[in-house]
Amino acid sequence: MTIQTLHSLRVLEFSHAVLGPACGLVLADLGAEVIRIEPIEGDPTRNLKGFGTGYYPFFNRNKKSIAVDIKSNQGREIIFKLLESTDILIENFAPGTMDRLGFGYEALASLYPTLVYCSLKGFLPGPYSARLALDEVVQMMSGLAYMTGPVGQPLRAGASVIDVMGGTYGAVAILAALRERDITGKGQEVKTALFETAAFLMGHHMAYAAVTQQPVPPMPARVSAWAIYRTFKTCDDELVFIGVTSDKQWLRFCESFERPDWVTDERLATNNGRIEQREWFLLQVAEMIEKYSKNEVLKCCEKAELPFSPIARPEDLFADPQLIAGGSLLETTLPNGDVTHLPRLPFLLHGEGSSLEMNPPKVGEHSRAVLAGAGFGANEIEKLIRDGVVFG
Repeated sequence: MTIQTLHSLRVLEFSHAVLGPACGLVLADLGAEVIRIEPIEGDPTRNLKGFGTGYYPFFNRNKKSIAVDIKSNQGREIIFKLLESTDILIENFAPGTMDRLGFGYEALASLYPTLVYCSLKGFLPGPYSARLALDEVVQMMSGLAYMTGPVGQPLRAGASVIDVMGGTYGAVAILAALRERDITGKGQEVKTALFETAAFLMGHHMAYAAVTQQPVPPMPARVSAWAIYRTFKTCDDELVFIGVTSDKQWLRFCESFERPDWVTDERLATNNGRIEQREWFLLQVAEMIEKYSKNEVLKCCEKAELPFSPIARPEDLFADPQLIAGGSLLETTLPNGDVTHLPRLPFLLHGEGSSLEMNPPKVGEHSRAVLAGAGFGANEIEKLIRDGVVFG
């Protein structure tokens, strides 16, 4: 069984990089027919180097690709023809781009009144709305980078969390608009943006500031709510994260690491007491952990039923027993022909997870099939390809 909840929906995706493709990925993995509208030469994201190397292979599975010159009259006619049977349009181009192309919401709303139009930008309407933004920019603007790095050293998160979450919230907004369309029969424009997404992720820190009336310290400088909640070095020069988040866990921690003296120390009987004693107490914990190997620490923590983790790298996930046993990695053929395994959506419906139905497409891989499905004849399609309007 595969998840096909949205199988009756067609999506046109005008996108690049991560934000728009992440939104389309959620819908595609849920069974929607997602058609990427790419330029004749292909989405530039396909050729990014550095950390951008993984963008296209991960965010574009289960999608079709049609490569069209949408600046030409014939290319525009193709898009309008496709829109006749389209439920959702996704775009994350720079502000004003879709309007200049003639595909802005106002231009399409009267022609396609049931269309749900999702606009993903750097900022929602306001003083910043004309600005360009990137994931890293809004991490700096929102306080996320400040909260991640040590004092005086703002540091972006190690993944494009705002792009991915912004795309996910876009998908949530689309589903809400579709539910409303079920009732009213009318589509609408929905918007989400990077900066407001980042601000949302800062909500609990803002609440902390409101309650305490104090500046919020960055995560490396914070006083944790739990006395033991950090990484420790082991004797084989590895790092392990250990959390002790209740007094029951504390007793199990002491038993597993054979420290009855800490159990009888009244100063350490409660979490708040352990926090008060943290200056000397955490030094002793660190000295104790450093006498064990990483594997010994992990076994003790598992025995004590604690929250714990080795410090993994992204490449470690390919061999993670939990991901493998749960079928959470989908075998994927990359555009260069290599085969790997990449994460599926992190939820189950009817006990089943999303599946891979189509590998990330080549440029214009589905141009002929999509045009044929829209009613274009074979000779007409071949002429469009010869004239350079379509690549396929």
